[in-house]
Amino acid sequence: MSKADVLMTLLPPLYENVLEMQLLTETEGVELDKLTVGLESVLDQFYPESATWALERYERDLQIPTNQAKPDDQRRSVIISKMRGSGKVSGSMLKNVAQAYESGGIEVSVSPEEYLIRIRFIDTWGLPPNLDDLKAAIEDIKPAHMTVEYRLRYLTISEVESMTLDEIEQTRQDKFAGGGA
Repeated sequence: MSKADVLMTLLPPLYENVLEMQLLTETEGVELDKLTVGLESVLDQFYPESATWALERYERDLQIPTNQAKPDDQRRSVIISKMRGSGKVSGSMLKNVAQAYESGGIEVSVSPEEYLIRIRFIDTWGLPPNLDDLKAAIEDIKPAHMTVEYRLRYLTISEVESMTLDEIEQTRQDKFAGGGA
């Protein structure tokens, strides 16, 4: 229901057939629709998950270099990761930061005796699109004496053998082990 229709329902019934009132509520309805869209856009900027034109402000506040060439979802991942990555470093914190970059499953394990952090991608085959940003974020928050090992997932021979020729042709080369990674 448009705002014009809502405005007409708020008026007494005798105005329904008055042309001037119909034109007035239609004009006001259009302006109220524009106002609603504008307010929703402003509210979206309060959350990095939905921000668009305020991404640059988040980046400036968090001291993240702005790269307009990157897609907005990758910029959001960096912002969210930076916001999550403050405080005492723990396995759950590292997983939380890593999850900001990857929509699939991620497993993070910390081996203090080996000075090693392992990040394993469970659902993503090949190189994740935002891996360099993830590496930079992890490097920024991890203790200096710890090293990070990234475990990527590739299609196995048995998985490829069960695929049809059409599925194989539609699969990007970097999802196969040794295929451009």
